[in-house]
Amino acid sequence: MFFRLMAVLAALVLAGCSTLSPSPTPPPRPLVMLISIDGFRSDYLDRGLTPVLSRLAREGTTGPMEPSFPTKTFPNHYTLVTGLRPDHHGIVNNTMEDPAMPGVTFRLSDKAAVTDRRWWDDGEPVWVTAENAGLHTATLFWPGSEADIHGVRPERSLPFDQSMTGDARVDQFLAWLDDPAAGRPDFGTLYFDIVDTAGHHFGPDSAEVNEAVASVDASIARLLAGLQARGLEDRVVLVVVADHGMAAISPDRVVRIGPVTASDAARVIYSGAILGVEPRPGHEDEVRAELLVPHDHMQCWDKGHLPPRLAFGTHRRVPAIICMAETGWEILPPGREVREGGDHGFDNAAPEMRALFIAHGPGVAAGRRLETLRNVDVHALLGRLLGLTLPADDGDDRLARAVLVP
Repeated sequence: MFFRLMAVLAALVLAGCSTLSPSPTPPPRPLVMLISIDGFRSDYLDRGLTPVLSRLAREGTTGPMEPSFPTKTFPNHYTLVTGLRPDHHGIVNNTMEDPAMPGVTFRLSDKAAVTDRRWWDDGEPVWVTAENAGLHTATLFWPGSEADIHGVRPERSLPFDQSMTGDARVDQFLAWLDDPAAGRPDFGTLYFDIVDTAGHHFGPDSAEVNEAVASVDASIARLLAGLQARGLEDRVVLVVVADHGMAAISPDRVVRIGPVTASDAARVIYSGAILGVEPRPGHEDEVRAELLVPHDHMQCWDKGHLPPRLAFGTHRRVPAIICMAETGWEILPPGREVREGGDHGFDNAAPEMRALFIAHGPGVAAGRRLETLRNVDVHALLGRLLGLTLPADDGDDRLARAVLVP
């Protein structure tokens, strides 16, 4: 009898166990794609030219994003992937000098400078953190990705080639996704520059900008179709951003650099929407006397006295004197002219500098519009999506909390 009772009890236990739900399988890590459309002002999305991007915005989370100062391409792209302000990650302009590297000037066109890790090592971009955590990364393209930052390069990348069409860039990234699943990228970047180029040459309200905006939207459609064909559309989180907006400029809106600053008494490191000046030894007082006074359409500061809201002026690469033009004006030396077109670099609080932000995909809140976004917080969002422990940065998790469904 005893053995019969034990057999019955064992059968009941087994029957009960068979009705229990199996442990849920955790969802696979999403493929996170960070897509930059250089110079895509946030309100370009309202022009009726972007059916694909507008749909992604409606279905996901979107809003105008405040860039960091200065509102230049390389500084803000590096902020997006490090979470650091330009004053902390060290890419303080598209052109810059470093007292620790005398005689060397960083310029976008200088391949040796762009690939020299010494310019980039003050920050740690997310692809470095991901590679160190054992994830697979791919960049096509992104400022900094051609240098071995902290000794690490993305697993897959190509040197920047401006002649490569948007569709060709999409096709190359899709080809990387065709690698065996075990080595498929977990994090990748795409970069489109034609909207920024058209904005500079023709101005933000031009037909050429509209054409470039529509062209990039078509390339995004090609990307989505490629993801769907590979059965990946439900695994991909798209984070679509811009580095800055664009403001119209004109020959009628120019502030001329004064005769002292334009002479051998100073070196002008860069000019345009912002001016960076290094007085030569012995001429500091006369240069400061010319610049650090009230001007129409321009404000100037010693590097350590910029308004705190700009979060700029402490890094060793920031020139001794910084001037910022009123939005839409240019600060230029004598003899240099400007034509009708567009520029950026202005006050990061200016509406014209607001940048595109869209997040879309699994785990992203649907139909949500945000009015207060900072590009310094994108880094934390990427880290949450990828499950990474990130190095300290200047942002916080406010964007991640707003974008991601609890």
